[in-house]
Amino acid sequence: MPLLRVFPVLGAIVMVFSVTMCVPLAVAWLMQDGALWAFPPAIAATFVLGLLLRSAVAVVGRNVELQTRDGILLVGLVWTLLPLCASFPLLIHFAQAGTPISFTDAYFEAMSGLTTTGATVISGLDALPGSINLWRCFLQWLGGMGILVLAVAILPMLGVGGSQVFRAEATGPMKEAKLTPRITETAKGLWSVYCGLSLVCVLAYWMGGMTALDAWAHMFTTMSLGGLSTHDNSFGHFASPTLEWIAIVFMLVASGNFALYFVAVAKGSPGRIVRDQEWRSTQALLLGGSLLVAMLLLVKGVMTDPLEALRTAMFNVVSIGSTTGYSTTDYTLWPVFAPLFMILLSGIATSAGSTGAGIKMARVLLLIKQARREMSRSIHPRMVRPVMLSGHAVDNGTLLSVLGFMLLYGGTIIGLTMVLMLSDMPFDTAFSAVVASVNNMGPGLGPVGPAGNFQGLNDFQTWVCTLAMLLGRLEILSFLVLFTPGFWRR
Repeated sequence: MPLLRVFPVLGAIVMVFSVTMCVPLAVAWLMQDGALWAFPPAIAATFVLGLLLRSAVAVVGRNVELQTRDGILLVGLVWTLLPLCASFPLLIHFAQAGTPISFTDAYFEAMSGLTTTGATVISGLDALPGSINLWRCFLQWLGGMGILVLAVAILPMLGVGGSQVFRAEATGPMKEAKLTPRITETAKGLWSVYCGLSLVCVLAYWMGGMTALDAWAHMFTTMSLGGLSTHDNSFGHFASPTLEWIAIVFMLVASGNFALYFVAVAKGSPGRIVRDQEWRSTQALLLGGSLLVAMLLLVKGVMTDPLEALRTAMFNVVSIGSTTGYSTTDYTLWPVFAPLFMILLSGIATSAGSTGAGIKMARVLLLIKQARREMSRSIHPRMVRPVMLSGHAVDNGTLLSVLGFMLLYGGTIIGLTMVLMLSDMPFDTAFSAVVASVNNMGPGLGPVGPAGNFQGLNDFQTWVCTLAMLLGRLEILSFLVLFTPGFWRR
């Protein structure tokens, strides 16, 4: 049974996840912010749950190698179970504070954190205890690189193989590539780069004027391209051009491929980054889009100062386009082209191997190159020309998987938008909420835009958006395959 083979590993991951709650627990104790007793029960419940799942070792034995199907199943279970565990501190704190929130809202908030979406159903963030705010943001940092990639680094100690898990968890169209001969070294390498850049980011925020708590919280949500904030006004709370420029730099960095950064560091060749076609295309699209929106704001008279227009446009375009979701202003009041352009940009303006979601630039480039090849073939039917990406030939299997993903991506957005419209949600709100959720971006348009949040959704609508976030994080196929009969056949 796949479930029995997966349970021991799932239990180990849940037990490790319970330890991460010690970070906000320590903050609550140091700050004496009133949320201290929200975490011990949550840690205990999560650890016990993991221990119960781990006890399946007695049934299946310790030395069990995970198969491909097991890796897919493990990923699906982890990304549905961990949000449940992550919601425990929220449920307990709000109950203790006398303002209980529903399980639906708590699960949505936790899912938004771990999938790095950045949508929220909580208002009054400025008044929340620092430890609760930090926990929301810390979840995004954990989910940014994928907590399973971290777990892969310790799976050999648990008696199972990690490559299947890494392959199922990795984002992008080419999941077979290995950066190092051993998958454990790959996971450790990715996390070392992630942690190193995170340390530089938090120091930059702190030196730029943020408090220590805000610096750590916003580093968590910048490097993960998550976008949750400790303030209701998001990044606009700081009203600091310096901090905005710092955020722009690190959002651009995080929108790149961390595997590319790892190889560049390991080989001592930073020029690899600039030579990478996907990285160049991602940065060019974000920066070019920023210039376009800045010119639009000036031409339409929304702003008169060119430097302010450039900074404001660049911050919000890079934030939304990279799926981060910070905002410094209500961009829905800009000419209608701008917010719609930014939301559509969120689907393509991140690299495979980044902490962002959406279609990914690699797939877009492959689709464009495949279209160009087919047009050339219509003129020269016998022409043989492989599709190349960054100097490497791409096999037809990868191209077919990209086409399949695009079909599922478009179908998911259309289908879930129609479902939300069945619940009497206006089209623009429904479409933007689904796109924002599937792309793990956060704010949409209308009531779910930067001036509002997802709090006004009913339970049904909230669960639809929760499902959309999960589908986006797992790139749709890895989750939908669990519901096919063939997956469960021997």
